[in-house]
Amino acid sequence: MIPVAKPLIGEEEIKEVEKVLESGFIAQGPKVAEFEEAFANYVGVEHAVAASSGTTALHLSLLAAGVKKDDEVITTPFSFVATGNCALYVGAKPVFVDINPKTFNLDPELIEGVITKKTKAILPVHLYGQPAQMDRINQIAKAHDLVVIEDAAQAHGAMFKEKMAGSLGDMACFSFYPTKNMTTSEGGMITTNNSQMADMARILRAHGEKERYQHVVLGYNFRMTDIAASIGLVQLKKLNGFNKKRVENAEYMTEHIKDISGIESPYVSPEVKHVFHQYTIRVKEGKRNVLMEYLNQEGIGTGIHYPIPIYKQKLYQEMGYDDNCPETEKAASEVLSLPVHPALSIEELEKIVISLEAASDKIF
Repeated sequence: MIPVAKPLIGEEEIKEVEKVLESGFIAQGPKVAEFEEAFANYVGVEHAVAASSGTTALHLSLLAAGVKKDDEVITTPFSFVATGNCALYVGAKPVFVDINPKTFNLDPELIEGVITKKTKAILPVHLYGQPAQMDRINQIAKAHDLVVIEDAAQAHGAMFKEKMAGSLGDMACFSFYPTKNMTTSEGGMITTNNSQMADMARILRAHGEKERYQHVVLGYNFRMTDIAASIGLVQLKKLNGFNKKRVENAEYMTEHIKDISGIESPYVSPEVKHVFHQYTIRVKEGKRNVLMEYLNQEGIGTGIHYPIPIYKQKLYQEMGYDDNCPETEKAASEVLSLPVHPALSIEELEKIVISLEAASDKIF
């Protein structure tokens, strides 16, 4: 089976983990601080704050930005559920805006229609590794005095108009889950140029502790370990190479499948560097599950990111959400992710293309 995602861990990562284990300092320590500095430099911001996951990074960011009970956070319903849940964690209400059907990202032209006196933040997602339309989003945020927090969980190394994802809003959050473009096994990172927000995030991730045993606010245990950071430092050095291979794989796929009937290859905005966390096609209405089953039988792993809009999840339905985002719902019924990870061989890429061609003849 060609997996749809595959973490690439080498001897370098293993050796660095061994060094940390031998040092005896395995909780948050010098390696975390080194990783934060390296990641901030990579993104091009002043501050990076490591966290235990991408989800806890989002949670901390909203708290550090001052989002609180009964505030509203505008975001996309076409994402992993953590994007919406992070607003719930702080007592705020996620307000969902439909997507641009080409990029799958939040449609900025729909934002102003849902802004109210309670709106505090906009949380765009750089879905699949393609940055959202940040110029327009920031313009709207500035006009309405709103905070912009990028969900960059899938966008390590992506760029919008030559600026790195993670440096485009007031704050940004990355995930280092094993399937991401780089990994620490589990982990997350907040990036920002705002010193006050960075300081608050650091306090909140460590039980609200400003100084040893001096707890100034209600905080959490959202710290990263030195074990995870040691992996991250090696992976960060490899990230550009990983992304280069992802882009090359995506370009090969698009070139060879763009004319296959029944499927639509991914759109890439001319304003961005897309890093293809996922290579996600659209499949002719009603045929996705048939195609997915066919590919799986041929030994090709697939994924659906994401089959259910966040507002249609049981949790949100029970909270009374009855949103109607037609582009999101259409995408949720048509998208299918194919392997694009850096470990793919040319033979595997050829097999995916040949299988899609054969599937087109049989299914569509």
